[in-house]
Amino acid sequence: MEVFDGKKAAQDYMSKHTLAFSTPELTLMRFAFWLGDSVPDPKNEGKGIPRMMTYLTEQDFQPVLIDDDKYEPSGAVRSSAVVGNAYNEQRTDGNFCSECGTSLSATAKFCPECGTTQD
Repeated sequence: MEVFDGKKAAQDYMSKHTLAFSTPELTLMRFAFWLGDSVPDPKNEGKGIPRMMTYLTEQDFQPVLIDDDKYEPSGAVRSSAVVGNAYNEQRTDGNFCSECGTSLSATAKFCPECGTTQD
């Protein structure tokens, strides 16, 4: 299967363009335009293709499909209370995360343990 090698494309772009005096939004916009520029097609002399097509590489793997009904958090989001958190006040009114049961601060918009949005 052919996939887009975004890392290689980004490295090529960054090595040839200065980012001085550029905002992240402007850099991203310029990168997108750069990927869309027409360049000579290495396989068809005299024809052009979008630069993005030159970053397609053959990969031998199946795409990972996420089933939202069976999704289980990986645990990548962890409470920062272990290393200190200025906003780690604990609620005393018995409110907890609706997903994992972790005690939440009064201002919590997300559970620091599992990442679930709180109502």
